[in-house]
Amino acid sequence: MQGITPHLWFDKEAVEAAELYSGTLPDSKVTNVSVIRDTPSGDCDVVSFELMGQPFQAISAGPLFRFTPAISFLVRCASRDQVDSLWSTLSDGGSPLMGLGSYPFSDRYGWTEDRYGLSWQLMFDEGEIEQPIVPTLMFVGDVCGKAEEAVGLYTSIFPDSKVGHIMRYGEGAEPDRPGTVQHVGFSLAGQDLAAMDSALDHDFGFNEAVSLMVNCDTQDEIDHYWQLSSVPEAEQCGWLKDPFGVSWQIVPTALDELLTKGSQEQIDRVTQAFLQMKKFDIAELHRAAEGAPSETGGR
Repeated sequence: MQGITPHLWFDKEAVEAAELYSGTLPDSKVTNVSVIRDTPSGDCDVVSFELMGQPFQAISAGPLFRFTPAISFLVRCASRDQVDSLWSTLSDGGSPLMGLGSYPFSDRYGWTEDRYGLSWQLMFDEGEIEQPIVPTLMFVGDVCGKAEEAVGLYTSIFPDSKVGHIMRYGEGAEPDRPGTVQHVGFSLAGQDLAAMDSALDHDFGFNEAVSLMVNCDTQDEIDHYWQLSSVPEAEQCGWLKDPFGVSWQIVPTALDELLTKGSQEQIDRVTQAFLQMKKFDIAELHRAAEGAPSETGGR
């Protein structure tokens, strides 16, 4: 297993957005752009990029999903000026959710949707910053109050995982119930994430616009992480939904090379093979690349 990569689903703007983000955030770059052909959404741009040294991936696959604040990206900044600079670009054409200003937890903080609808939290952090960007899950609606349960499930499945600080709502925080999670930091496979409950009347929840991609070296690893799946009808092309509605992609690391190397005919065969799969079968993908007949008919 080679870590967790946030995956962003755009209508047509994946390349444009990746270029904006990599041109705005320091230590960032687009690393690869490719096209997968003849999918149910037509030909799709797939973009791999790094933001502040962390891997991301995006796809242009049609207007099926829209970003929501249920998953946002907290950018921990080393200075107030950096917060202001990032805010200027990322909020341009977007919609602020919490205005840029001073808060009890940081004297320079703001939460905004960017021009594509993706949510960013920008915060001055006076501490040591080891991982600058922290994916943050907000449990609302039917799953409000389940952040702690979700973190417990995730840390039981992923190696090198732990729960860090946890802040709970107290009396007088209505509509949030005392004891539910105001903020919890945790790590999965050595990567930092965060979660919170919010009982406010939100009109959004988790969806496939932002998913968490788990990169697996072996079939055993794919089988292991597939236990996250809780919605059989959502299983497709390595995608699944967990009991809380969060979307994950359980993906073989070999797939990236199979879809970027070799002839176009090989790439097209691999694409058509994985489109028939729910859980990925690494051996079947290699057979497709080689032009060999399928032995399982897909999983």
